Amino acid sequence: MVSEKEIEHVSKLMKIDVNDHAEYVDKVHAMINYFDILDSAGVESEEISMPEISLSCLREDEYIAFDEKLIEKLNHYKGTYVRAPKMSS
Repeated sequence: MVSEKEIEHVSKLMKIDVNDHAEYVDKVHAMINYFDILDSAGVESEEISMPEISLSCLREDEYIAFDEKLIEKLNHYKGTYVRAPKMSS
C-alpha cells in the first residue's frame, strides 16, 4: 500500500522532520484500513433528515469589529504562529 519512501516524500512536502520513516508505515496502513471499513459501511441508502427552516427565522448577519490582535489573546503563541500540542505516537 504505502511505502517508507512515500512517507518520507510526504513528510518532506509537509516540512515535518521524521527520523524513522519505517515507524509510520504500519500506522498509515492502519489508517487506510480504517478508511476502507468506513467506505464499506454502506450508508448511501440512509436518509438524512434535516428540519426545514424558513429564511425569515434566521438571524441577520452583522459585523462586529474586534480592535485587539486575536493572536495575542491565545495562550500559546510565538510571533505570528500558534503552538499546538505535540502529536504522540
